[in-house]
Amino acid sequence: MNRSTDRILTSHVGSLMRPESIQAYAAAEAQDQPIDMEAYEADLRKEVETVVRQQAEHGVDIVSDGEFGKLSWTAYSLNRLTGFVLREDPDFLKFLGHDRLKFEDYFEESLRTQFQNTRRKMPLQEWVCVEPIKYTDEGRATMRRDVDNMLNAVGKVNVTDAFLPVAAPSSISPDYSNEYYKSEEEFLFALADAQHEEYKIITDAGLIVQVDDAILTNLYDAVKDSGRDYRKWVEMNIAALNHALRGIPEDRVRYHLCWGSWPGPHMSDVPLSELVDLLLTINAQAYSIEAANPRHEHEWTVWEDTKLPDGKILLPGCVSHAIAHVEHPELIAQRIERFARLVGRENVIASTDCGFSQGIGVARQHAKIVWAKLQSLAEGAAIASKRLWGKQASAAE
Repeated sequence: MNRSTDRILTSHVGSLMRPESIQAYAAAEAQDQPIDMEAYEADLRKEVETVVRQQAEHGVDIVSDGEFGKLSWTAYSLNRLTGFVLREDPDFLKFLGHDRLKFEDYFEESLRTQFQNTRRKMPLQEWVCVEPIKYTDEGRATMRRDVDNMLNAVGKVNVTDAFLPVAAPSSISPDYSNEYYKSEEEFLFALADAQHEEYKIITDAGLIVQVDDAILTNLYDAVKDSGRDYRKWVEMNIAALNHALRGIPEDRVRYHLCWGSWPGPHMSDVPLSELVDLLLTINAQAYSIEAANPRHEHEWTVWEDTKLPDGKILLPGCVSHAIAHVEHPELIAQRIERFARLVGRENVIASTDCGFSQGIGVARQHAKIVWAKLQSLAEGAAIASKRLWGKQASAAE
């Protein structure tokens, strides 16, 4: 994995707004209309080429496929795993913690409507594990397709690195109930065994795998309310993730932690300080963590007391996905410099807080605003680089 040796590199968390052509195929599939799969595959390959080129044109050094080949950041897995059946779930917002109780009206009026719309007004549902979990042949073929599309796209542009995002076991499991395995731990490790295949397909192809984990933090209230020790629960989930990453070189792995991409108060978010030491035991070289939104920006001070282990890289969020304001490059530069002073300039890659489109039909911001944010991120990184490296950074541009 490349690092910021002579200037601050830039990246983002992965998901970008799906183009109209891809959304049209998804809408047709939802309505049980026939789909020309050959045309879909050709359009998907073309759109991945386009979005990778756009990232490079806007100054992004480490690019993704925008998650164009996936239904959503976790739901894609339903097409790649065996062992589950679908049942109605009227309480699908349970992962929001105490916030949903303090601000019930807000969530009823905003998130519930949004989720219902993106689920195409179907009954609210959850997947229940009733049989052994296995990764399917269809899943392998789909993952290899996404890998091939990414390799094709990055072969046509000048970028520093490329990654593909996938879900962590802990972020898949809360969406499902388990009726087959004897314990939550056994269930998690079964998921990890299956996901290991997915992770390895990505890294064997020479790409970086990014493991997305939003639910680890969002079950903070639920775990404590159940009387369990939250840190021990996190340790169990990290052990499962490390099992999924077994045999994969650490320098091919980046781990993304957020407190959920949805808009809202986020007053019940677990403080970063309560689990940062556990996160650093994950077998990943790079850690992507929210640091730009007003609920978590102050947590840059965590790195005053927590040493980033040798060889590790921090990808702090310097741009928020959750607000329409386009951050000024000077503000971005200041955020970058804070982290550079604490963990070393070569160990910082400027990134975003979270993805801009967690699924088909979900867009946190208008596409033009997203590209403006990424352009501003690149400009802020250039400003910070000149301050941190001086003439050397100017010469490298």
